[in-house]
Amino acid sequence: MRKFKKPILAAGVGMSMLAAGAIQPAMAEVGFGKPGEAIDLVVGYQPYYTESWSGVVINGQQSWKKYLPAGSDVKFEIGLQGSVIVGKMLGEKNHLGYMGDMPAIVSTTKEDKVDIRMIAVLGTSRQQCNVFLVKNDAPEFANGMEAVKWMDGKLVAAPHGACTDRFARWAFEQAGVTPAKYLNMNIEVITSSFKNNKLDAAVIWEPTASKIQLSGLARRAASGESFDGVEGGDAGFLAMLYEIIRDRPDVHRGWLEAELDAQLFMKDLGNATAISQMADDQTEGMDRRVLWASLYGKNPASIGGGEEKLTLRFVFDDTAKQLVSAATKFLHGRKVVPSATLRPEAMMDQVAQEVLDSRGLSAPIGFVGEQPDSAYQ
Repeated sequence: MRKFKKPILAAGVGMSMLAAGAIQPAMAEVGFGKPGEAIDLVVGYQPYYTESWSGVVINGQQSWKKYLPAGSDVKFEIGLQGSVIVGKMLGEKNHLGYMGDMPAIVSTTKEDKVDIRMIAVLGTSRQQCNVFLVKNDAPEFANGMEAVKWMDGKLVAAPHGACTDRFARWAFEQAGVTPAKYLNMNIEVITSSFKNNKLDAAVIWEPTASKIQLSGLARRAASGESFDGVEGGDAGFLAMLYEIIRDRPDVHRGWLEAELDAQLFMKDLGNATAISQMADDQTEGMDRRVLWASLYGKNPASIGGGEEKLTLRFVFDDTAKQLVSAATKFLHGRKVVPSATLRPEAMMDQVAQEVLDSRGLSAPIGFVGEQPDSAYQ
């Protein structure tokens, strides 16, 4: 799809001659083309992560065709975790990435390898990447804080390094508890551990949280809604290779136009059935009822329910910036990123703001709210 810079050497020329400066290698450079030319893109996205479903909508509607140059082609590749997408972007095998806050932030700190920038906010929530589940025979709790306090001395798991991990550690601090073991488990192992009664509690993201809850393997007990403070929230971000931003402003803006269309489509609750069907078409092993519940399902406040399931911000407004700041400090404390603050250009949403302004909109553009079970179709 894409050729990279490689020296073209005359036959029989030794490396010693190059080192001595005897010749200067010619450079064949083929990048992403010029503005207006057709482009081939590979997009890493996560249909198994509800907060990033604007990518599911763009894929399902093929709306990128409206904004990219004629003859362009886009391939969507599923990443089960954001870290997978980051790895592919660093290898320049994915050119855009739909992912949670933690991996997106990490991706922008690897500029010595590949320069990646966050260009838009997919959404923010307190119920997407921060859902506490407890085993079925756990006590009934009055509220989410009481549930987390019960986890003192218990066996708890989460996918470490993800947004779930940051929220879990912060929630333990707020509740003043220390689990007996805080295990690093992926979503499949967490599911099987609940099934085999080998886990007391876990923190997981949607739609897996709803899948476990609705299957009866474990109970939902708390979420970010159960706590005060910005740290109780999470976010999804859209990242892009800086080379595309620099060389193809038409592609940069075109994709953001499609992204805004997708977020406006998600904002309309009348599209709930269509969105859950698109998610169903792009996933395996997920019932459409579960997928619908992950974005629209209503839960009591006592187990972390709240009016807003997903707030669509599109740009890095104050709330999104606060989440980035909190997550970056956490990652620095864990020695995952080199600094407690990101370089200013890591959040590059100027074009996103221009797109928003051109349509007479401002952030946040709206939110997806909880719906009663009777609304499912």
